[in-house]
This record gives sequence, structure tokens and C-alpha cells, in this order.
Amino acid sequence: MSGSSPSSSELPAPGSRASASRSQDPTAADSGNGDDDDGSSSSSSSSTNPHRTRSYGSGARILSIGIASTGLLTFAYFSIASHVLGEDAAGRLDVLWSVMFVIISVIYRPIEQLLSRTIAERRARGHAEHSVRVPIAIQASFALAFLVLALVFHEQLVSEVFDHYAVLYDVLVVGTLAYAASYFARGWLAGHEYFALFGGLVLLESFSRLCFAVAAALGFTHGQNAVAIGIAAAPLVSLVVVPAAFSQRRRAGKAHGQPAGPHGAPEIEELDAALAGPGTEGLEEAIVADELSLARGSGFALAVSGVMLSEQTLLNAAVLTVDATSPDKALAGVVFNVLLIARAPLQLFQAIQTSLLPHLTGLETTAGHDAFARAIRVTVLAIAAFSLAVALGLLAIGPQVMSALFGQTFAYNRFGLALIGLGMGMHLTSGALNQAALARDQAHRAAVCWIVAAVAFVVWMFVPLVSEQLLRTEIGYFGAASLLALMLWALYRHGGSRGRRTGSASGSQAERVQPAPTDAAIARQPGAGAMRRAQPAPTDAAIAR
Repeated sequence: MSGSSPSSSELPAPGSRASASRSQDPTAADSGNGDDDDGSSSSSSSSTNPHRTRSYGSGARILSIGIASTGLLTFAYFSIASHVLGEDAAGRLDVLWSVMFVIISVIYRPIEQLLSRTIAERRARGHAEHSVRVPIAIQASFALAFLVLALVFHEQLVSEVFDHYAVLYDVLVVGTLAYAASYFARGWLAGHEYFALFGGLVLLESFSRLCFAVAAALGFTHGQNAVAIGIAAAPLVSLVVVPAAFSQRRRAGKAHGQPAGPHGAPEIEELDAALAGPGTEGLEEAIVADELSLARGSGFALAVSGVMLSEQTLLNAAVLTVDATSPDKALAGVVFNVLLIARAPLQLFQAIQTSLLPHLTGLETTAGHDAFARAIRVTVLAIAAFSLAVALGLLAIGPQVMSALFGQTFAYNRFGLALIGLGMGMHLTSGALNQAALARDQAHRAAVCWIVAAVAFVVWMFVPLVSEQLLRTEIGYFGAASLLALMLWALYRHGGSRGRRTGSASGSQAERVQPAPTDAAIARQPGAGAMRRAQPAPTDAAIAR
């Protein structure tokens, strides 16, 4: 576990992950994650190099603060709205948010991940400039497709989804289009590892949305529309952090001199904020060249959209099915409030997932199966302890807390609430196992698991085996999340055995395809000039052998 620099006679092997040279991008050392760098290299024998450990930990901490605060402020927004508005109006607001969140997660979050991974990949290879034409084209196409469909189904949405409240339709359209810019900014910030600004963006978004509910509670505004407009305004307000990011990038460029040229191959280092949540798969297959093609980018985005749709189905399908089938229009709002128990921890866990996949990938490459399994085991045990504590708390005081928070007279079933707490634990466990599958390049199999669980949940919601729809939701969510965790666990176990059988072969292949270190990277090593002159480049015959 040595973290020292190599001696003058120990140049890092070409393409070795452990060579740990900093990117030639001048912003790499000033990425907002609080890491210091002196340009030295780590030992190639380290199972987890210091930069990776610091980057993983600091990135997760910063994002945890921002995303946890976002979850709490979002919870507060809907809690205040439930007190300020009547049950029917609050229920319509819940439906609006559910519909919008499904749409933006499916059509925008894949682009966020694609953009962040593309930029991070190029920065790790030493590129200072990053083309965003392909992500912009895909993002614009998705936004345009949404707008066309929204206009085509205008009457149906207004009358059947929003109970003839046209302002809610306007908020849906404006807010969804505004989130295109917000999610693109998130991807750009994540790719440059500006973690503090990323957290500030999501925090500012949730805070500005909360202000509209607080204004209504204090009597400055009145009614459903005044509260709902905050959903559309929030993503626009959050963009004020973007100029700060440009300014930070300019300062970093000046501090580190002129950026390096487009050539060079320092070690592919930790890409902390490039990946958030389930569905960030197929990255090495999706981006194998410096310039991302439209076909590759579109294929990646569509694949991720399928996984995102499955996850959003688990979180939102119950609200929509209850709203469509129940004669009690307020019941959909109650179901939404109950599922917030799962939403808040899931939002917090996104911060961990953002750094978990690159961390697991590094462990799989440098530390072997045992360290990989240990990381998963520790994560799953922590999730199990947390979810058990939440379930016991809900079993003890869940109904009283829910009534106090949302001001409703609905009689909550404490056992049903405890099932939601346990289901949340299974969902979080599935997220960790999903990251393990992605780290082992088993994205398509993991996606099948998500889709099967989502379909099973929807079918369950339409089968009246349990007459009470809220209890049906609670049982269904727990069952679907448990099924998902079980399938991903089986995939994880199978993947581990397969990885041990093929590890050496894939490792030797990886060595063959790793790029050679740049002259600049070699020159930074003490005594490297003589070594470089004394060691001729390998011949084609040697490479073939």
C-alpha cells in the first residue's frame, strides 16, 4: 500500500493506472474537490492511490451535503404546500411533480452523464478543450421531441392529468424545457469535477422552489398556481452558478499556464462526479474515441433512458395509477407523501453513487476481487443498518409523524410505512449492486433486472389482490425492490466468479491497449531523460508477441 513516488529507476509502465499523473488540463488540479496535487506519481503497487481515495471521499462528502439539503428542502416544499393548499390542490401539485420528474430523469439525466463522462475522459487524457456538439444535439432533440408531444397532447394533459388547470400544464412545459439547461450545466460541472458548484446548483434550485411555498404560507401569494410556478422557476434560478464555474475555470487556466496540447496519455484517474445513479452504464463502450460520435452518444443516451425510466417507474407509477383509478383524488397525494420516505434517502445516496462506480472500477483493476467484494459488503451492511433503523422508527411513530408533517387526517398504517422503509433499503442495496454490475461491464444484464422489477410493480398496482390502494402500493414497492435486489445480487455473484476466471486474460488485453505515457509525463520523473533515450519503442513483432 505504498503511496510514495517511484525512484529514478522506476518509471511507471505504459498505460499503468497506478502512474497517477495529473491531467494536463490546467483545471484538473483546481476542480473544486479540495484536493491538493504536486504533480507527483503514486506507486504502482498501491491498491487505492491517494488521489483516488481523497477524490472519492471529498467528492462524496461535498455532494452529500448539497443533495441531502436538496432532499430536505424538497420535502419541506411539499410539506408546506400540503398545509397551505387543500388536499385536492396539493394532490394535483404532487401529480405535476411526478410527471415532470419522470420526464426530466428519462430524457435529460442520460445527457448529463454522457457529457460529464466525455469531459472527464478527455481531461484525464490531457485535453484542455472539449467539444459538446454531440451532447447539445441530443439534448436539443430530446427537448424538441418533448415539446412536440406536449403540444399534441395539450387537451388530454390539461383535462385528464391536471383537472382542467391550464397553468399546471404551462408549468410542466416551461419547467421541463428549463431543466434541459440545468441538467446540461450539471453534466458540464461534473465533468470538470466542480463538486462544490454542482452541490450549489442543486441546493439553489431546491431553495428557490421552497421560497414560493413559503411566500404562500406567509400570505404574500395565494393559491395553487402561485406555489406551482416555483417548480418552473427553480431550474432557471439555479443557473446563476454557471458564470462562477466559467470564472473558476479561467482562474485555473491562468494559475497553471497554457494548457497542454491534445496529445498525451496520463493515467485515467478517478472520474468522481461523472456518474450519478443507476443507469450510467456502457461508458467504455459508448466512448472509445476522443471525439464522441452522434451514433454512439445517442445509443448510450437511449440505453440509459431505459434504466432511468425503470427506476422512475418504481418511484412514481403508484402515484399515477392511483390518480387514474381511485375516486378519491386526494389519495394520489397521500401515496406521493408516503413514497417521499424512500425518495429522500435515495436522493442522498445519489451522492455516494456518483463516486461509487469509479471507486469500484479502480478496485477491480488494482486491488482484485477481495477488495471489490469488501467495498460492496461494507456499503450493503451500512444500508441494511440504516433501513432497519428507519423501519423501526416508522413502526413506532410513523403515522403521527406523517400526519404532523402533511397536515392530513388520513389514517396511516404503521406496518405499511415500515414496509416502505424496508423497501427503501432494498432499493438502496440495488443501487450499490447496480454499480458493481456496471463496474464489471454487465450493464445490459443489470438493465434487464430493472425493467423486470418495474414491469412487475406496475402489473401489481393494477391487480386488486389488496383492495386498499395505499397498502397495495406499500406491499408492491417492497416486493419490487426486493425482487430487484435479489436479481442484482445473483448477477453480482455470477459476475464475481466470471471476473476471477477471466481476470488475467482481460488484464493482459488491457495492457496491450493502454496508451503510452507522454513525453511531458516521462520528463517529470527524476532521471527519466536517460531512461527514455536508452529504451527504444517496441517493434510490431514485440507487440504481437
